[in-house]
Amino acid sequence: MRVEQLTCSIGAELVGVNLGDAARDDGLFAEIKAALFKHKVLFLRDQTFSRTEHIAFARRFGNLEDHPMVPTHPEAPGLVQIYKSPDSPVDRYENAWHSDTTWREAPQFGAVLRCVECPPVGGDTMWANMVLAYERLPEHIKAEIADLRARHSIEASFGAAMPIEKRLALKAQFPDPEHPVVRTHEHTGEKILYVNAFATHFTNYHTPSRVRFGQDAAPGASQLLNYLITQAYIPEYQVRWRWKAGSVAIWDNSATQHYAVMDYPPCHRKMERAGIIGTKPF
Repeated sequence: MRVEQLTCSIGAELVGVNLGDAARDDGLFAEIKAALFKHKVLFLRDQTFSRTEHIAFARRFGNLEDHPMVPTHPEAPGLVQIYKSPDSPVDRYENAWHSDTTWREAPQFGAVLRCVECPPVGGDTMWANMVLAYERLPEHIKAEIADLRARHSIEASFGAAMPIEKRLALKAQFPDPEHPVVRTHEHTGEKILYVNAFATHFTNYHTPSRVRFGQDAAPGASQLLNYLITQAYIPEYQVRWRWKAGSVAIWDNSATQHYAVMDYPPCHRKMERAGIIGTKPF
């Protein structure tokens, strides 16, 4: 296996390896896992493994989970079908910077995504390194956010376009969790800026040290959250991947955000993703 770094900040392509083999080879899997923690997102071309091998490889990282808004492949439990066609409704939360399922108490650790079919041009995906985004924050911002926590919501994102009864039922099934704004990576110990498109507000901003009187600093809270969310937009923290059929991306969902560029209608785009269950952020 050869590891070819793609940018100075994030991403590497693995050459000369098949993930079907890595599903069975302990040594090869260990190499890939180490590369993932180093580069945050890994890419492979021309992968021919089966759906069974796809699931088997992803399960080496942990158990897999379904998504309440996206169907699972009927013949491959654990593989979510992200299928887009000219007739599909627009999914607004692909083309927004986000980490998957931060609206869960225990968001996904990572994912293994394979392209089944894609347009001849367009439909790229971008990833941003949120460890680097935290490291490069001004020191006074780091001090201000060190103890902050934020709510993340499926109701305010996927549920927003639903009739109110369905939206409230979705919120009842997935109550808005509270996560630290600065998360610690459970494997590497790195500090991560951990707010994204699912974050709605800080839960502990309005303390005497921040608010002089009444709602005096309320604009400060919303402006600070917006500033933090937009750190993912900085090109120096990003990598962009052009899909081809048989291409694969493996990413550390704790340490990154991603954005699926929706510039390809009316073409088809079919992706299959194995999402790996994570742990409660701390």
